Amino acid sequence: MLDIQFIRDNREVVAKAAEDKGMSFDIEKLLALDEERRSLLQEIEELNSLKNDINTLIQESKSDGERSEVIAKGKEIKQKIDEREPLYLAVKSQWDALMVEVPNIISPDTPIGKSDDENVEVANTGELPQFSFVPRTHIELGEMLDIMDLEQGAKVSGYRGYYLKNEGALLALAIVSYATAKLVQSGYTPMIPPTLVKGFPLFGSGYFKGQEYNPEIDEVYQVANHDLGEAEKKEPKFLVGTAEPSLLAYYAGKTLEETELPVRLVGASQCYRSEIGSYGKDTKGMYRVHEFQKVEQVVITRADFDEANALQEEMVGLSEAMHQELGLPYRKLQICSGDMSAGKYRAFDLEAWMPGLNRYGETGSASNFLDWQSRRLQIKYKDTATGERKYVYMLNNTALPVPRILIAILENYQQEDGSVVIPEVLRPYIGRDVIPVRK
Repeated sequence: MLDIQFIRDNREVVAKAAEDKGMSFDIEKLLALDEERRSLLQEIEELNSLKNDINTLIQESKSDGERSEVIAKGKEIKQKIDEREPLYLAVKSQWDALMVEVPNIISPDTPIGKSDDENVEVANTGELPQFSFVPRTHIELGEMLDIMDLEQGAKVSGYRGYYLKNEGALLALAIVSYATAKLVQSGYTPMIPPTLVKGFPLFGSGYFKGQEYNPEIDEVYQVANHDLGEAEKKEPKFLVGTAEPSLLAYYAGKTLEETELPVRLVGASQCYRSEIGSYGKDTKGMYRVHEFQKVEQVVITRADFDEANALQEEMVGLSEAMHQELGLPYRKLQICSGDMSAGKYRAFDLEAWMPGLNRYGETGSASNFLDWQSRRLQIKYKDTATGERKYVYMLNNTALPVPRILIAILENYQQEDGSVVIPEVLRPYIGRDVIPVRK
């Protein structure tokens, strides 16, 4: 969400951002509603002021006639208030709905493009493995090694369900432990956040496209609420698709001291995504699933463009370092305008090479939202020099997502007989060097 004064002062910039992101957004309609909203609000405030004056005049009236005249005037003012308030609420409701659709501006270095086909590769690191045999997919390797069961997973969980077992389970836990430890050593505070949340963290972080949950477009699972502690409210509950909303909402409604910033958090969590927009894509294997584990970075910092960009580079750099330590060839993409969601100011993806799939696959995404999220979540900081309360800037990054990193490890480290060498940095967590063939 952008500041309305910023929108008024920069209508062309905001309109251009919407156009570059491929969004259909009528900024003139918003500004017209804004003008009407302000006009009605001012009128209501003036009428309420007159109403207060009437109460004083009634008390000061010196005769019945004078009092009757003042009372009649008061009724006239009340009638006008009763007429204006519903109009104001109706206009404000429309204005609120449009305000949450306003896209964030985009950084000057963001490539302008219409789709992910126009994302720009800015780095390519590591040599692609050369095999003397046709590399197998993670699906084939998982069966040979007896470390995953997709068939039983689908029976128990449904479409895209899976089991990890034996070294597959240990490898998944190792990825989470390794990534968390790496980030803690780099100054990030570890957290295990809730994965069952109310609606406001998801709205605040931008996972609801509108003001409220829409099951037709929001890739979020809503769950039945039988919480006896909320029997009267029956407030909806949702499963998060990443630790980001929960980590950000930890500070919702708070004002931090500037000396506390930047806040660096790392959260390990289970994640749930309905994958509405990916229907028919990657239908086999573990590349695109409904439930998975992921390690997420979140940074909260001062309202400073250069500082936020530098922190974003730090976050991506840590993910890159982990890809390198895992021995995974990868590339870094700067995301173009048309492939960015409404709230993003600047974004990068990491993609690891997956030989069995014969392509790169996304294994990380780092986004800078500026104050777009913090305005929704009402998170501010107190400027030490001026005492002014400002909205913080918020950034997030996928440190490592378990299924896709697991896929990349299996497919890059596979041997001709089907066994898989375990990356050296993960061996202490697993207790062996190689996953042997069992089938």
